[in-house]
Amino acid sequence: MNELWAGVRSELEARVGSHNFATWIAPLDLRAIEGGAADIACPTRFLSDWVSRHYTRPILDALSRQGAEVERLNFTIATGTRPAAAAPAQAPEQPAPRVPARGIMGDDEMSAPLDSRFTFDNFIVGKPNELAHAAARRVAEGGPVTFNPLFLYGGVGLGKTHLMHAIARERQARDPDARVLYLSAEQFMYRFVRALRERTVMNFKELFRTVDLLMVDDVQFIAGKDSTQEEFFHTFNALVDQGKQIVISADRAPGEIKDMEERIRSRLSCGLIVDLHPTDYELRLSILQSKTDLFRATYPGLTLCDGVLEFLAHRITSNVRVLEGALQRLFAFASLTGHDIDLDMTQESLADILRASDRKVSVEEIQRKVAEHYNIRLSDLVGPKRVRTLARPRQIAMYLAKQMTSRSLPEIGRRFGGRDHTTIMHGVRKIEELRREDRSMAEDIDLLRRALQM
Repeated sequence: MNELWAGVRSELEARVGSHNFATWIAPLDLRAIEGGAADIACPTRFLSDWVSRHYTRPILDALSRQGAEVERLNFTIATGTRPAAAAPAQAPEQPAPRVPARGIMGDDEMSAPLDSRFTFDNFIVGKPNELAHAAARRVAEGGPVTFNPLFLYGGVGLGKTHLMHAIARERQARDPDARVLYLSAEQFMYRFVRALRERTVMNFKELFRTVDLLMVDDVQFIAGKDSTQEEFFHTFNALVDQGKQIVISADRAPGEIKDMEERIRSRLSCGLIVDLHPTDYELRLSILQSKTDLFRATYPGLTLCDGVLEFLAHRITSNVRVLEGALQRLFAFASLTGHDIDLDMTQESLADILRASDRKVSVEEIQRKVAEHYNIRLSDLVGPKRVRTLARPRQIAMYLAKQMTSRSLPEIGRRFGGRDHTTIMHGVRKIEELRREDRSMAEDIDLLRRALQM
């Protein structure tokens, strides 16, 4: 029996490749052949299910060529079978220090509580995030979803993690038996590297490929880490093949993640990609009003004067975390000093935050960034040529100059080769129109704005 199985293993390794052989075939043992059935022992149920679906025919063919009369395979779960071999290709990356993920849900030692603050009920919805919120709600309901994966991306403090936690909490509330696993990409890499070192790769695969909902935060972290990308790719495909839902977040769109394998970019792009746009004034004001209600309960008896929230919504535009932190500081300061929260106190206690939010962007800086983004020469951007490849980036630069600087239209025109202010006005209006109609144009502009605000 051992000699027969050795011949089968040798043939299968040549047929399926060393990586697939080490992962799926090497852990198997042929125990007996009786009545036209081969009894094959597997270390885990996951392995037996996978091999049964994908390798039954190759194994039967190999057994036949080795002289065995076998018509079917019977898989049994048995301890003491061979462990899965470590990946034979590259040396694994060095793991990151073991730190708790921001929230992991599962049914093993990786379980950790989610942040109770991050629910759909307290997620403030506005125009910049309404699509992301609607898509997240649809996934959380657990019914049929026409997009997989859901890919959320955006800058710091725009609500990606809030929505991820909300999805996980809502899904488990609706279906307590659902296997929901939420972790950071860094934690995914750490677990994979540990599985390689401890020769428990099959346990790793069984955990990650048998969930109902897999959520991976900050996926850009695995870019450039070849072994982890390889495993992530196979995990992704296995779950999609089973109809399981995947939710991914990152700080940029799939196509903009450097050092990410092209096949992974393609997979990440095949679902719904949603950009959480920078907050607008109305959304920032709504967030402040919502947080004020919570802080009043913590700091009763404090007076919040008219105009303070509007002032903060106008001045602090970087991200929601900074905005909420500023409001928290105001209430804490007022409770310690006994002062009303008025504009004078606000400007005094938030001087450092307001200075940081007042970072000035110059027209010249905008021009350089736009030229770099569209890979054109700065001299052509401000020059007289009117070809489309130059005219559209030029109008985008004009639009950003109008939106992000205090320069007048004539002043902006002078910095664009002495153009008349009416030309600048036309360019600004054209981009405003295109931004509403062309999603890729809106994404380009938001990307440039974030880069200029950094």
